[in-house]
Amino acid sequence: MAGFREYKIGARIFGLALGGSMTITLFFPSINIASTSSTDVALAKQLAVGHETGFNLDDPLLQGKNKPYVVYLKNDPKTNQPLAQAMTVYVYPAGAPFPAGIIHPRILGEGIEQMSVEQGHITDARKDAGAVFALDKGVYQGKQISFINDLTASKGWAPADVMRVAKDEDVSHAGKGKTMFVREGCWWCHTLLPEQTQDWQVFGAPPMQGDFNGESPTAFGSDRKAPDLLHVGSRNSSKEWLMMHFFNPRLVQPHSIMPRFDYLWGEKDASGNKIDYVKWRAEYTEYTEGKRVTPPDVPSYASDSEIRSLVDFMLSLK
Repeated sequence: MAGFREYKIGARIFGLALGGSMTITLFFPSINIASTSSTDVALAKQLAVGHETGFNLDDPLLQGKNKPYVVYLKNDPKTNQPLAQAMTVYVYPAGAPFPAGIIHPRILGEGIEQMSVEQGHITDARKDAGAVFALDKGVYQGKQISFINDLTASKGWAPADVMRVAKDEDVSHAGKGKTMFVREGCWWCHTLLPEQTQDWQVFGAPPMQGDFNGESPTAFGSDRKAPDLLHVGSRNSSKEWLMMHFFNPRLVQPHSIMPRFDYLWGEKDASGNKIDYVKWRAEYTEYTEGKRVTPPDVPSYASDSEIRSLVDFMLSLK
């Protein structure tokens, strides 16, 4: 009985230690982040990515469903006439879950919350109807700040109207792309968090605490087997290079340990032709053996392919 009593005491101590560790690791930081005002980076990021990019009930298989679009809008959605100045808008089709800052405006921070609600009318947004958001500037207590503007409420711009006048090359699927980034395990090898001074010189400035308001998951990454990607869109904005890298990393980095992600192209290329993966790999083998002078061409991806979304996410990381 004495031994069993010691076992119970030990189990309780272990439970307290584990619970305390999880509280320190997960709960306290969330309070700290929530008390920090959102930066412009956080506002743009949560509007571009949407509510949740990890496992969730809306998208249990992580297929990137119900995600917003980032649109570089050049024409008025109502009249289709050119706008005086092109603008970036975030389109949420009907049924797409809104990001945390729309659902819980208090996490946006003082001033941003008030202006987003009072001038941006974000509390008027309805999931079943969808909405079009944009970042706007305003003055709060003598300081200029950014806030979220619900253009569906303020201008009457419906998601379908925006997508009708937008060209495909002006639309980014970065929200779905982040889901691909999480699902394919990219964050097992790549970080989104430059940590050391040497990192800053090579990979760019580290993020600020307020950059993560409303984001879930943050995708910091748990290990560094490959370059940090926080600012990769600024370092390399070539879609062609990214296509080659994802289809077969050895095309651009001969000693790369990164796996191929050619299957994200799906069955057909941009022209609707069936992709012959067996033929491509056979020709690539001939190239590596010196039987071909050049490697086979990488097929252009279809606009609705998963790789298009992943590339869009990479290019959004500025």
